[in-house]
Amino acid sequence: MRRINGMVLACLLLVTLLGFYGCKSAKVSGDQEKVNTKELKAFVASMQEHEPAFRTFSARLNVDLQMGDKTVGSRVEFKLVKDSALQLSVQPFLGIEVFRMELTPDSVKVMDRMNKRYMAERYAALKEEWPIDFNFYNLQALFVHQLFLPGEQEVEGVHYDQFHLEREGAITRLHARDRMDLRYCFEANSDEQLLSTLITEGNGRYSLLWKYLSLESQPSVSWLFPLQMQVAFRDEGIRKGGMDIRFSRLQWNKALNMDFSIPAKYKRITFADVLKMIGGNQ
Repeated sequence: MRRINGMVLACLLLVTLLGFYGCKSAKVSGDQEKVNTKELKAFVASMQEHEPAFRTFSARLNVDLQMGDKTVGSRVEFKLVKDSALQLSVQPFLGIEVFRMELTPDSVKVMDRMNKRYMAERYAALKEEWPIDFNFYNLQALFVHQLFLPGEQEVEGVHYDQFHLEREGAITRLHARDRMDLRYCFEANSDEQLLSTLITEGNGRYSLLWKYLSLESQPSVSWLFPLQMQVAFRDEGIRKGGMDIRFSRLQWNKALNMDFSIPAKYKRITFADVLKMIGGNQ
């Protein structure tokens, strides 16, 4: 359970810190009855041709977080410089920022403006507690509708053989696993569009499902992008929490201000303090 908990924290911490004050197919446009017969390498290459190719990406997110029987909603401003930094600004009240989070390939920072405190940790220290291959680039891929391999920066031709291809009617699944025996299942339709990513503990008990809905064309770019994402954490098939994310005001390849200045009077806290805070909210 510790390993899948680490995965859940990597994905849900992005929004779990936020509020706090205040494998099934997804349906997409296109012919779902057509059967794709491409072999593994050709299929993966075609999937990647449909993925966003960008330098920067920003959007407004409306997020509903579910933890147990509680649901909390918030507006979140999302900014991403590819392979460099991802920022989330949580603004639940009239555009007033409550939290800001920044993830980079080697560290995570959080500002809690309500309590004037912050956290800054390098992943090298956190991996002693949460030993998983899942990394910044993998999290980036989840948010921008891309295929990934655990621990890798990107999927290249030399990695294709690390997937196992399985077909069921018009659905194609690509399976992979990491060194800690977490299982990854990427589900795509016959048009090679990613429908969902399922991450499962080796014994099958705990899982994280990230689904992509409402694929739509984007102005001035050549790819489709899901305007809704649904994330669910399950224990023995029973949903224990998750989040619904709705995207609006999408912008690609625009200059972004990624400032993360921490006021001098803010108190520094540790990742352990954050875990205690989350535990208290649950």
